[in-house]
Amino acid sequence: MLLRHLARPMLASWFVYDGLQAALKPAEHVRAARSGVELVEKSAGIEAPLSEKQVATLVRAHGAATAVAGLFLAVGKAPRTAALTLAALTVPLAVVNQPFTSGEATRAERTRKFVANVGAIGAALIAGADYEGRPGVQWRLEKARHDLALAKQAKQEAVVASAKGAVKDVSTSARGAAKEASRSTKNAAKHAAKEAGRSARRATKAAQQAAEHAATLAAGAVHDAEAAVRAKVA
Repeated sequence: MLLRHLARPMLASWFVYDGLQAALKPAEHVRAARSGVELVEKSAGIEAPLSEKQVATLVRAHGAATAVAGLFLAVGKAPRTAALTLAALTVPLAVVNQPFTSGEATRAERTRKFVANVGAIGAALIAGADYEGRPGVQWRLEKARHDLALAKQAKQEAVVASAKGAVKDVSTSARGAAKEASRSTKNAAKHAAKEAGRSARRATKAAQQAAEHAATLAAGAVHDAEAAVRAKVA
């Protein structure tokens, strides 16, 4: 976005200028830095205070770091990290320039610098929170939770569907087995009926043959008896 590419160098210009001034001309910042250092030493209970040379070195290092981070923001190199770094580097400036413990002679100037530092911190934080239209961390976390919930739901539905499919398969198999058993029973009954019919027909035929044989024997006996009677009469 064009506006973003224009706004970043404009915001970074203040940090770059102030950082270069502190790195190249630390004497102008040493007095304010000394008050901050003394406040830290008193709070931490440090008995050996820093020398003027050491304070000047700290001012130079802080100014150089601020200028480098400002350049990174200006050219769009890791802009979010650079902006958050600038916000962190400006906090000590706001602390040393706070007007609440200063005298009347310097309060107005310190108030102006303090307000400028606080405004710079806010601007840097806004730049650090700029995702350039990409989803933020909160959105990505919520989306990850939503995707995880959907995955769990899909897994549960798959388990239920699998169970239903297994029940359906068992039911289908049971119905198939019942049909097969019914067919086998019917076939066995038909086969038994056929065998019984064949046996009955064979028994009937055998009875008929036995009756015919008995009748033949009886006829032969009658014929023999008649022949014997005729022989006696003659």
